[in-house]
Amino acid sequence: MTSNAELLEIAATVARRAAAFALQRRQDGVEIAASKSSLSDIVTRADRETEQLIRDALSAARPRDGFLGEESGGGSSQSGLTWVVDPIDGTVNYFYGIPAWAVSIAVVEGDPEPATWKALAGAVMNPISGEVFTAYTGGGARLNGEPIHVTEGVELPLALIGTGFGYDADVRRRQAGFVAELIGDVRDIRRIGAASLDLCSVAAGRLDGYYERGLNPWDHAAGALIAQEAGARVAGLGGGPADRRLTVAAAPDLFEQLHPRVERFYADWE
Repeated sequence: MTSNAELLEIAATVARRAAAFALQRRQDGVEIAASKSSLSDIVTRADRETEQLIRDALSAARPRDGFLGEESGGGSSQSGLTWVVDPIDGTVNYFYGIPAWAVSIAVVEGDPEPATWKALAGAVMNPISGEVFTAYTGGGARLNGEPIHVTEGVELPLALIGTGFGYDADVRRRQAGFVAELIGDVRDIRRIGAASLDLCSVAAGRLDGYYERGLNPWDHAAGALIAQEAGARVAGLGGGPADRRLTVAAAPDLFEQLHPRVERFYADWE
């Protein structure tokens, strides 16, 4: 049986290969392949090519495992394990040349559904900075091999909070309304544009907390595990698993202050 540490080594190795490939494609010039949910929700040719590279590499290493990717969808699992992949998290940043995008690879046990899966290992790599965030269940979180931990003891008025916005214009307007309400009660708010890096920033103490609605499984599979292994509490509505309806991450003491504020706003959203 393959250990979680061995699964992490596969995830990190493939993430590094994919990151180098995506970075080279960025240097060659970005080509938009399509828009998805809205005109602002873009997919580049590099997204698709990078995901195919990852899928092929994982299939060669673990042929009986399943696959769930942002661009190419799913593949059934014979082993009970599934790889959950975002080939380029932060595609808009990638397109504009903003150095905040990442390759995110996680492996989960069970169905590829955040409500029921058990995350086993995950790697998130920012190709521009060369930073690799990693974690496996019970093994702690690391940045470039060095242990990282969330910042504890931060009260909400002194907390730096990350968030993100939906692609639909009406959704963004509603979300901006909550930001206007929250921003006076915290140190400040950041919108980085890549959920995996937001979650890893909580893990590394670069953000004190993070919340977002609308995340897909591949957006948070690796980052949420890394944050949890760094000491964060990560949960959704009602304290249940993080999912499309809500994801909140922070050190446990700050989580108890941040989560109720965010939940009150999002609880009645359809």
